[in-house]
Amino acid sequence: MSLKTLLMPMITQRRFARSTLLAKRAEAERNRLASGRPHRVYYFHQIDDPYSHLVAQVLPRLLSRYNIELTPHVVSPPPSSAAPERDKLVAFSRMDAALLAQRHGLNFTDHRKQPAEERTLQANHTLVAALEAGQFVEHAAAVGQWLWAADETQTPPEQLNSLNAVSNEVVQAHIAQADALREKLGHYLGGMLYYEGEWYWGIDRLYHLEQRLQEVGAQRSGVFGLLFPADDGLTHARPLENPPPIDFFFSFRSPYSAIVAPRIFELGRLTGATINLRFVLPMVMRGLPVPKVKREYIVHDTAREAHVRGVPFGRLNDPVGKPTERGLALVPFAEQHGKGQEFVLAFMQGVWAEGIDAGSDKGLRTIVERAGLPWNGAQAALQDDIWWDTAQTNREELFVHGLWGVPSFKVGNTVLWGQDRLWAVHNALCAQSA
Repeated sequence: MSLKTLLMPMITQRRFARSTLLAKRAEAERNRLASGRPHRVYYFHQIDDPYSHLVAQVLPRLLSRYNIELTPHVVSPPPSSAAPERDKLVAFSRMDAALLAQRHGLNFTDHRKQPAEERTLQANHTLVAALEAGQFVEHAAAVGQWLWAADETQTPPEQLNSLNAVSNEVVQAHIAQADALREKLGHYLGGMLYYEGEWYWGIDRLYHLEQRLQEVGAQRSGVFGLLFPADDGLTHARPLENPPPIDFFFSFRSPYSAIVAPRIFELGRLTGATINLRFVLPMVMRGLPVPKVKREYIVHDTAREAHVRGVPFGRLNDPVGKPTERGLALVPFAEQHGKGQEFVLAFMQGVWAEGIDAGSDKGLRTIVERAGLPWNGAQAALQDDIWWDTAQTNREELFVHGLWGVPSFKVGNTVLWGQDRLWAVHNALCAQSA
């Protein structure tokens, strides 16, 4: 066992513990009070990002609920290193944002194309002008609504005519400075909110920010509850008549896959839907390295989400390479014994919550036997490389459906991405069951 493998569980257990996060928040609040800073929230808006458009519609409500100072910035799209398969990401973002808009009563329609470059440039000019006038929140949603309209001949809203024009140089300088600030603070996406050392993505993570603001007493009088609380839809799940199967695309190295696995299996149990295990190799093992800033955000975000969802997480032993290969080799073996889900859960909890080294025989044996499988049979199955072709086939099918990352789900003709989309999986099951 390497020193890294030995130390990683102990280090990560402390780094990603809830107590560590709460201690950092408490320290940030002490520092804020000592410096006399207001509750300042930074917002990074990407004009052609549909998730940013959803946030823009919600900002007035957020400001009406909390005593915060909002500092908005207009940014460019994420770099290619943080956005592999950009075309698929962009197309899926539109579809997903339309789904979110429908769920939360917001305004966005996927017209199956991005805004024209000329309109995007004009929208950026208008938003920077609004920023210069201190009127970003008042105009951001209207600008987005014009930009994303089906009718590209539509003129901008009259309310924007009062804004003074800004030059290309001013716009470019603002975006460059905003991109630099976003990078300095530690992120890469649009639609992001930042408050005292912590990032919150779009309306999906807004509830974490609201909870934090309420903990420090920043809410206005009479404010209760959350705008968009976390909801997997599991509390509403009931047995369905002939539900379609759920294809569950996952990776053993994906922390989001780890925390959604027990919940998607529970959804299958509650509804009677069969779960098809569609494992793929991690991106880094497919030649797509993930930037450090992205890895850091994902794991910290997973820890927050795991806490809310009641899933153990944080004492991890990165299964990249050999541990993942050994784990994938045993999925077909586990399914042959009717223990596919049990093995996936044992592996995920072992490496992501208990720090088990799945690359060692001792660690993998623990996982195998917890799943109710015989170790001697597993040892023989490790010599079979049929899993490799299966992983490749699953990846190719993922791409065919316009997806590229995990966890992803397919229910009939509906495809979804993200550990926070189980409510949509449930809706698809209900809509497509006999």
